[in-house]
Formats: sequence, C-alpha cells, structure tokens
Amino acid sequence: MSLKEFGNIVDFQEKISFIKDFFLEFYKGEIEFFNSLEKHFRTRAEFSFYHENNKLYYAMFDPQTKKKIIIENIDFPDEKICNFMPILLEKIKVNPNLKEKLFGVEFLATKHDLSTTLLYHKNIETIDQDLAKLSFELNCNLIARSKNKKLVFNNENLKQSLLIGNKEIFYEFNNDCFIQPNTFINEKMISWVKENLTTQAKKDLLELYCGYGNFTLALADDFSKILATEISKNNINFALKNCKLNNVSNIYFTRLSSEELSQALKKEREFFRLKNINLDDFCFSHVLVDPPRAGLDKSVMDLIKQYDNIIYISCNPISLKENLKVLSQTHKIIKMAAFDQFVNTPHLECGVLLTKI
Repeated sequence: MSLKEFGNIVDFQEKISFIKDFFLEFYKGEIEFFNSLEKHFRTRAEFSFYHENNKLYYAMFDPQTKKKIIIENIDFPDEKICNFMPILLEKIKVNPNLKEKLFGVEFLATKHDLSTTLLYHKNIETIDQDLAKLSFELNCNLIARSKNKKLVFNNENLKQSLLIGNKEIFYEFNNDCFIQPNTFINEKMISWVKENLTTQAKKDLLELYCGYGNFTLALADDFSKILATEISKNNINFALKNCKLNNVSNIYFTRLSSEELSQALKKEREFFRLKNINLDDFCFSHVLVDPPRAGLDKSVMDLIKQYDNIIYISCNPISLKENLKVLSQTHKIIKMAAFDQFVNTPHLECGVLLTKI
C-alpha cells in the first residue's frame, strides 16, 4: 500500500495534512517537515529503452495507463545523470552491437561519482569490446548485465560524502547496496536523528538494517559503542571499509538477521560471526531500525520493545502505522518528522523517536 490509495496525494502541503491526521491517535505533538529540492534531487534513476524504426529512445512507463512514454527532457535526476543521458544515448545509437537487445539502464549518482548500468536481453560477453570502448571514450564507470552475467568497466564503487552538522562523513558503496535516493534529504534525516538525541541519556546503540553504515557512521560519536547488523555480506564489507575511511573504532558490524540477533542476545545460540564480539560488553540505551517497505515483523518488534529508546526510520507510513499499534503498548512517541524524498509523488519518509512508557 502507498499514500496513493489515500487520494493520490502528491502536493507537499497535502502530504503534511495527511500525515498529521494519519498518526493523530499516536502523536498529537508537532511534526517537523522537511521538503526536498524541486529539481535534480534523485540519485538513482532507472529507464527503459524504446526501439522504433532503427531509432533508440529513453522511455518510462506511465503508472496509471502502463503505456510507455518517450523521454525528451527531465529534471528530477541528479544533474550528472541529466547531463550524461544524451551523451550516452548518442554513442549507443551509432553502434548496432550496443543497441541490439538493450532494454534498460540504471544510473546511480553521488556528490562525486556516477555509475551507469546497461541491461541486455543477450549474452553481454559477445559485446565485451564494444562496452570497453564505450566506457573508455566516455570515461565512465560502466556495468553491463544480462541473465547470470555481469561485466564491469572502470570501477563499480562510488564515493560519497555527507555533511552532518559541521562534520563531513565519507562513504564508499556500489550499486548493489541500498542507497537513500535523495542525498539532500538523507543529510536532513541523519541530522534530525542526531539533533533529537541530545537531551537523552545515551549509552550504546543497537542498529538493525544498517546497510553500508549510512546512519551508523554519523552516530558513532553519539554513543559509547554501536552494534550494527545487516544480512547482506556486500553491505557489511563496505560498512567495515567506511569505518576505516572515517577513523571510527567503536562500531561493531556483524552479518546477522534479526532472528539470529535475537537468539544471540538471549544466548539461545552461538554464532561464529560473533566470535570477536562480546554481547555482554554492551549496554543498549537506544535501538535504530530502518526497515524495508513492509516494516517490522513481530519478532523484530518483540526484540526492540526491550529497549528504552527506539529510533524508527520508515519509508512507508502505512506499515509504520501498523507497527506503532504494537509499539505504542510499551512506548510513546516523543518526536516525529516527515521527509519528502520523492517530490510530486505520493511517497513520504518518516522518522519517529519513541521512549518507554
């Protein structure tokens, strides 16, 4: 479910009104609202290719009619993406090998880098040299994918930096990681969390769904120690690298599911992945969750309800509300914010700080 089912809300002021009413049973205080830049806010953009009469166009699908729309001018992706799109298209148009059975493209931009992924319905190994030449001539980080195959030209890793308060935090990741889609709003979300922790007694932090350390690195100086979990090995590897990039030594990343973490904390099961981490050394005052759109399942809610303070970042107000029906039995909301990640769409990100009743 999405906000679209509640009246096709896309206007920011309408979103504000909706959120206030939607969560009124759980929170009657002020909700902070953070709106996005109007243009060039989207760091990840995906498009189809439309082939007609030996010509090639970028295209998108209309969510209402499902019809394909040819793209000529757009301004919502990052400026680096917008500038690169016509250059890439012209190069592909004149090369039949690159054009044949090409059906999609994915762009991922940071403040410093740009990665492009071309998607094919054919064996990409047969056009290896064409792809290599394309990457060289455009001096771009290029990835090609087809069924069970992946080719990388130049570099698939991207560097990012976020300014949180007066501190710059550095990250590295690739396009297989989950990336917050709006860098401007991502900085606002992290800053909001940090600013609203200042009045609370902070010991150690437990973080679930930590990814490559997007929130984790920024919160390192707010807590004595952090235990951060994630099921993706790729994300964990980047998270460890990002600790080194920022000279952070008080974060302990481990690859555990929420169920496994619960078993480990209850001492029901020992894990080799925790061989260098003594869970008894932690005194968790806060837990942070940033779950996928489905929200938290019962086992995760049972786990986080044990802690005094919960930081919940949600990309889906619908699942957040369902989770709050359970969490409100033990905790109350003390701060709430909404972040307009996707301008002119029904989607909205929420941040909630809860404390034990």
